[in-house]
Amino acid sequence: MDVISLVNNTTKIVKYLAIFLVFVGLLQSQGLTKLHDAMKSLCTDAISLLAVAIVLMIVLAAVVYAGGQVMGAETRARATVWATAMLTGAIIGAILYILVPWLIAQIVGSTNYDPSNPCDFKIQ
Repeated sequence: MDVISLVNNTTKIVKYLAIFLVFVGLLQSQGLTKLHDAMKSLCTDAISLLAVAIVLMIVLAAVVYAGGQVMGAETRARATVWATAMLTGAIIGAILYILVPWLIAQIVGSTNYDPSNPCDFKIQ
């Protein structure tokens, strides 16, 4: 018997069971309004963090690319790859910036999602 795989499988099961128990406890003890407030807070925090990360990655990509242009050929090539990776990360962050509020609104069960005010969703 492989003890390491047994421990890993047990750890996965316990992790998901703990998440389920926390979720059930949240619903029973504090009600759905607290869950709705927590999801709204998660949405607000996520889009504010993503906005800062997107701008920071674009600026750092420009700095790395410009810095690499004054170096040797090998460093220039590496800087170009790093800058491209940062721009790709910024594009993925922008996609998440759009999708995360909509996804949270769908999880909460909001019927009136407004893209101009993404984290102000209401449940019925």
